[in-house]
Amino acid sequence: MDALKKLFGGNTRQFGMIFALVALIVLFQILTGGLTLTPDNVINLFNGNSYILILAIGMVLVIIAGHIDLSVGSVAAAVGIIVALAIRDWGLPSWVGFLLGLAIGAVIGAWQGFWVAYVGIPAFIVTLAGMLIFRGVNQYIGKSNTIPVPRDFQTIGAGFLPEVGPDTGYNNLTLLLGLLGAAAVVFFEVRNRRIAKELGAEVPELWVTVTKLVLVCGAILYATYLFATGRPGTSFPVSGIILGILVLLYGFISAKTVIGRHIYAVGGNRHAAELSGVQSKKVNFLVMMNMAILAALAGMVFVARSTASGPFDGTGWELDAIAAVFIGGAAVTGGVGTVIGSIVGGLVMAVLNNGLQLLGVGADLTAIIKGLVLLAAVAFDVYNKMQGKRSIIGLLIRGGGGGTGTKGTPLQPDETTKTSEVLAKDA
Repeated sequence: MDALKKLFGGNTRQFGMIFALVALIVLFQILTGGLTLTPDNVINLFNGNSYILILAIGMVLVIIAGHIDLSVGSVAAAVGIIVALAIRDWGLPSWVGFLLGLAIGAVIGAWQGFWVAYVGIPAFIVTLAGMLIFRGVNQYIGKSNTIPVPRDFQTIGAGFLPEVGPDTGYNNLTLLLGLLGAAAVVFFEVRNRRIAKELGAEVPELWVTVTKLVLVCGAILYATYLFATGRPGTSFPVSGIILGILVLLYGFISAKTVIGRHIYAVGGNRHAAELSGVQSKKVNFLVMMNMAILAALAGMVFVARSTASGPFDGTGWELDAIAAVFIGGAAVTGGVGTVIGSIVGGLVMAVLNNGLQLLGVGADLTAIIKGLVLLAAVAFDVYNKMQGKRSIIGLLIRGGGGGTGTKGTPLQPDETTKTSEVLAKDA
């Protein structure tokens, strides 16, 4: 047990959701007779859930700020149909249509952000209205028809890294991407150890660092192998590249920037944040607008993968995104959550869906099981808070808040944002 505590940074609960994800994968791998971790299934699982994971990135910031967004599925559907029609009827190039979709998302987000931030209507009501409005926009503009998109536009949702270089039996770009990912993990771990030594902070024992690197790099390289050995024409999906960039970008913004710190502050205690100089209206406006932009992106990725936009696109997406965020450790009351946690939660739901489908479980039982998993995850987190413990994923990334606690231990975002002195310094 002491070894596990050292390996997991003093608290074995911080990797609770990752452990649950790994356990689900192993369980379904056994129950399905090895079908879960076949290259084709892993590629389809990742490619087929990328749009939900994109939504989860935006939703976690909304929930951290203390709000909820029920309109994301309808926004995605409205943007998808408008972009599909613009490309088909106006003759726009696909890349112009893509930029148009993001711009429409920004306008929708500004509209909803205005009502939430500056008029003061609760986000639940604003986005409930938005869910109805933009679902109607999708059906009114598209006349309940299915609108196809051209092949070059389909690349963002159904494309894969191309084949380059000599014939090795693998996709060389996927191999290169995996090797770069593993090298980056090693580089940053070594750099963090060096910085900790220079600052006189507590440095983990060498065996702890080596074990972490072996586990993480092993997982990255195994996933690389699966993606690189799929059927001909497949490799790491383009939608995965988009998702990876978003995870890095929003992970940095939420953990290392002033605006990210302020989002946690507003969700943790809006009045205290305002007294410390945080502009809560600006923060609320930005998180709502950002959510709509990511919803527009998710809608276009889905349309690209399905090759057409239709009247039923986006149905229920908001529930999947919200479930991913809460399973990933976000607090219902706001102020707590991470981008990585929401991705892990989304993958838990994706693996659960996929595994039950491979086992032939019907949609009715699948919905019941997903609901029970969501309830159990939130109940477990609430129980931990009642015992005076931090949330599961709140400890997932050490140093996420950028501050320092006792004994040189980095503070997490949910800790630092509740400290008025830190907020005042940022402001």
